[in-house]
Amino acid sequence: MRADQRMDQRITQRQIQQAEILQLSAAALEERIEQELTSNPTLEVREPGGDEPDLKAEREEAQRDSTEGERPLEVKNDSEDASHADDFERLNKMVEEYGDEFRDAFYEGAAFRPQRNDGEPDKKLEALKATPARQQSLREQLLDQWRMVEVTDDLRAAGEFLIDFIDADGYIRTPIEEILKQAPGHFDEPLIEEAWALVTLNLEPVGMGARDLRECLLLQIDSRIRQQRRGEADEVDLTLARILVEQHLKDIEANRLPKIAKATNASIDDIKAALLKLRRFHPHPGRLLVDEDPQAITPDAIVEFDEEQDCYTARLTNERFPSLRISKLAMKMAKDKQLDTKTRDFVKNNIHSGQWLMEAIQRRHSTLERVINVVIEAQKDFFDDGPQHLKPLPMTTVADQLGVDVSTVSRAVSEKYIQSPRGIFKLRMFFSGGTETEDGEAKSWAAVQAKLKEVIDNEDKSKPLSDDALVEALKKEGIEIARRTEAKYRKQMNIPTARQRKEY
Repeated sequence: MRADQRMDQRITQRQIQQAEILQLSAAALEERIEQELTSNPTLEVREPGGDEPDLKAEREEAQRDSTEGERPLEVKNDSEDASHADDFERLNKMVEEYGDEFRDAFYEGAAFRPQRNDGEPDKKLEALKATPARQQSLREQLLDQWRMVEVTDDLRAAGEFLIDFIDADGYIRTPIEEILKQAPGHFDEPLIEEAWALVTLNLEPVGMGARDLRECLLLQIDSRIRQQRRGEADEVDLTLARILVEQHLKDIEANRLPKIAKATNASIDDIKAALLKLRRFHPHPGRLLVDEDPQAITPDAIVEFDEEQDCYTARLTNERFPSLRISKLAMKMAKDKQLDTKTRDFVKNNIHSGQWLMEAIQRRHSTLERVINVVIEAQKDFFDDGPQHLKPLPMTTVADQLGVDVSTVSRAVSEKYIQSPRGIFKLRMFFSGGTETEDGEAKSWAAVQAKLKEVIDNEDKSKPLSDDALVEALKKEGIEIARRTEAKYRKQMNIPTARQRKEY
């Protein structure tokens, strides 16, 4: 392969890495940095307040070393060639200069991590210690519970087999027929059914292993009633609540309270009270054991109003990321011609990998900052007056303004959040097409959704507006959209139909 081809390949690899780093969320970038600190022995955490690295100068310095006069380090046994005693001496000098970790790293396979002997904490180790421990999976927790249940060996094996079918919500939604097809030959239907009953009876939270929402809630209600009989739970009458779940769950989902009242001879108030009691039961018990919801959002940037300059400004929240640098020991070893070629190549490859990562992170920060500055300039009305004043902002417009490809803008806003005086928002929210009002004002689709939500929030809940009525209400506000568009926006915002919004 020619030198220019190798250079093209290196450039392509770097561009790919930069694109990947740019697209990462803040949490994913933290994880990537932790992985690199673990796997790349030449990287270390820069002390707070230290000078920023000159990555270009460091890279050029690392590449300036020459192979002229280089002699491989060959250490042989004295019985093989006594003339190599000088190689042992060279090794001893390098161990003395670089420390025992040099020998451990390159001649015993241990990770190369220069140790501090000045009593100060290792910044690299401190950063890695901050990595949270892996949470036990739902399956692992359920198997731990099942091992404590006293059952026969056949039932234990059948229960472990069934636990594999429990999904993240805590349900076994796979039909019994399909489960039997996948079961070992000695598992018959009676054994599976018995094991299923024991699983739902013994696993916690109660409701685990249910086949649907109805069964899940009934399991929880019946368990609470048994606790009440033993004096282990507060005395709350769950009779009507159980009837609603067992016989009228679909009517509840459709908010058909008058129909339920007629069928049960109960008043609307009694039904509403029973529905309140049902709220103490969890429809997805599996989620109580494994929290798969996103962690608390840490914004990538903070937007504030600068009164002196009479404008909004943004600053990146980069302090959450450890500042990286190439260790001085690694740079020294990369230029030491007394080291054997394999060792030096190992060090230099890791130095280049670390430098590329640091450059990609710097470029990510620079690109993100530029994109956010364009956003706050274009969306000043949003920050002043709220979501209904969002303007259409195509990514192509931002890309042209910054002189970059539209894919770069798309990656920059992916999974990024900004904090503003109006709250925390996804950066992607500020990019959309839009429409014009009757007076010619441009509004983004997000602004139309915000107005639709405002209309629904202010409707008479005893007579909620139909989709047709919502279209007319928006038209009175100067926003004209089709009924199917309105219905689509309502569903995107998880707003139920007029029947389901009705309050009795």
